[in-house]
Amino acid sequence: MDFRVRVLILAACLLPSFVECEVRRYQFNVVMKNTTRVCSTKSIVTVNGKFPGPTIYAREDDTVLIRVINRVKYNVSIHWHGVRQLRTGWSDGPAYITQCPIQPGHSYVYNFTITGQRGTLFWHAHILWLRSTVHGALVILPKLGVPYPFPKPDHESVVVLGEWWKSDTEAVINEALKSGLAPNVSDAHTINGHPGPISNCPSTGGFSLNVSPGKNYMLRLINAALNEELFFKIAGHKLTVVEVDATYVKPFKTDTILIAPGQTTNVIVTADQGAGKYMVAASPFMDTPVVAVDNKTATATIHYSGTLANSPTSFTATPPQNATPVANSFVNSLRSLNSKKYPARVPMKIDHSLLFTVGLGINRCPSCKAGNGSRVVASVNNVTFVMPTVALLQAHVQNIKGVFTSDFPGNPPHAFNYTGAPPANLSTTTGTKVYRLPYNATVQVVLQDTGIIAPENHPVHLHGFNFFAVGRGLGNYNPKTDPNNFNLVDPVERNTIGVPSGGWVAIRFLADNPGVWFMHCHLEVHTTWGLKMAFLVDNGKGPNQSILPPPKDLPKC
Repeated sequence: MDFRVRVLILAACLLPSFVECEVRRYQFNVVMKNTTRVCSTKSIVTVNGKFPGPTIYAREDDTVLIRVINRVKYNVSIHWHGVRQLRTGWSDGPAYITQCPIQPGHSYVYNFTITGQRGTLFWHAHILWLRSTVHGALVILPKLGVPYPFPKPDHESVVVLGEWWKSDTEAVINEALKSGLAPNVSDAHTINGHPGPISNCPSTGGFSLNVSPGKNYMLRLINAALNEELFFKIAGHKLTVVEVDATYVKPFKTDTILIAPGQTTNVIVTADQGAGKYMVAASPFMDTPVVAVDNKTATATIHYSGTLANSPTSFTATPPQNATPVANSFVNSLRSLNSKKYPARVPMKIDHSLLFTVGLGINRCPSCKAGNGSRVVASVNNVTFVMPTVALLQAHVQNIKGVFTSDFPGNPPHAFNYTGAPPANLSTTTGTKVYRLPYNATVQVVLQDTGIIAPENHPVHLHGFNFFAVGRGLGNYNPKTDPNNFNLVDPVERNTIGVPSGGWVAIRFLADNPGVWFMHCHLEVHTTWGLKMAFLVDNGKGPNQSILPPPKDLPKC
């Protein structure tokens, strides 16, 4: 390297007030940790012995290097949820999609640059059910000198919502797969790793946020739960929503947030109440009565300075579990900021118009005695995805035959009244199929819920891209009339979207990122059952439109 270049880089690192160093280095030691919650102790998989795991901080345009060392008995992979991973699919993280997992005793360096993104994302394990405890925040600050497009808060705090099982989560899902039935629901919800005070469990504490009167606080909310959408409220306080999934939105006030697994939301809270303690609540949303959920509410506390520890707490009523109007009110209020600096670049001309049904099914399983010889499965366009034993991206780049096929259907193979009476045959096909896209293709996907077994809200996450949610509705999507009501001006931009129970949502994105990109329901039980598929985006012209070569330390299967 030229001596003058070395001097400039050294000066940049020694003078952070002028130039921010571009490389952020972290080390993740994946280790077991004895942890007590809900008056019960178990050994859990953690990063660096923490639950939730450590927060990653970076700035827009930084390069992040994270060395993950696997010191547990399970295979491990980490997904940097929402990071675009432009041309760096090798660092996306889903096991057997973009990489083989990191085997026990081995390590891997995730190496990616955060391009054109700022806000709250998160990271989590992307294999088995390990993300129940292996997760943490990923905070991307704006470039130095670039302000937020809203008044700068006085303080910021990360708030991670999750679930807790007294049992080993791997045992929970393995027993369910053996039986063919649904797994047991969690025993508690958590806020920053704690369920809050629980009756008959006096030692259970909770998270507390200390505030000063008149100050503004930005809460970076993350739903890291495995299987449940959550309402979030603070007693006596309004929440100003300013961002979702690391994209700015037109600010609006509400008293209730809806946040699905895989989603993030930034809200501003003003400490404008009298001195005291105020309850923070996270409670489940499920508007399908036949689906079991953990009905317990996680609680935390907003603690005003000067308030005595034994002062009473002001409580808030949580929405009913099936409060669909509350959920819809929040979702319908979301609009992209669409400013000159942060425009909403919605694709107008569509090259690939796709209709994907998402829902459940029932397949034969002779060994599933509890399920009477059947098992519950899930699918996209009636295809229950079968995980390969070689990573799809590796098979694509290295031209390994027999790993996947490129014939994923762009429309349901059999049309039926998707949200009405189910068809006579509830079985699905199985396969490892991808949908192939040319570089820079514009894509519209209508995600249509089905009523097979039960209609249900599916939070669908797309790796490698942000997308615009241009429309949603109840019942069956009508391609002739529903597009007339699409919002093509300022639709919300996300990486994870809720498909409404018994309805549909339309998303649009530009396939400007070569590689293999997973799309799946972020309810872990549905992913396990097969509600997943992948897009294969071909390279464009030249190296800047092509995926980078695989790193030398890429894990082997």
